[in-house]
Amino acid sequence: MHKSKLAGFIIDCETDDLNTAASFWGQALGMAIEPFPGAEGEKYVRLCDPNDALHIEVQKVNHPSRVHLDIETDDIEAEVKRLQALGATEVARVDSWCVMQAPTGQKFCVVKQEGGRFAVEANCWPTQK
Repeated sequence: MHKSKLAGFIIDCETDDLNTAASFWGQALGMAIEPFPGAEGEKYVRLCDPNDALHIEVQKVNHPSRVHLDIETDDIEAEVKRLQALGATEVARVDSWCVMQAPTGQKFCVVKQEGGRFAVEANCWPTQK
């Protein structure tokens, strides 16, 4: 059985100035900013949750600004199938994660586990159709 949980939130910013966007969100949320190393640093900045509970990033994008959530799992393929059974659709595969869309229209990502404990086993959640 695979396991999944809310990993955190990604603040998508349609901007040419990632550092200014990250500075705003870091100050607005009271979080320190931590640039990613190398090429990732051109698109992503981590906001450091003082409780180390959520993974929060500011991301430079080429679409309208929005906030999306990430679902973290130890088995991406199994979680994608579970979410599809609930009515979600797969939008795209990007590197090691999958972009999906909820039946209600919101886009979200299914990503690999980075750490921490899982709240519940994914198969414990009731399914609806």
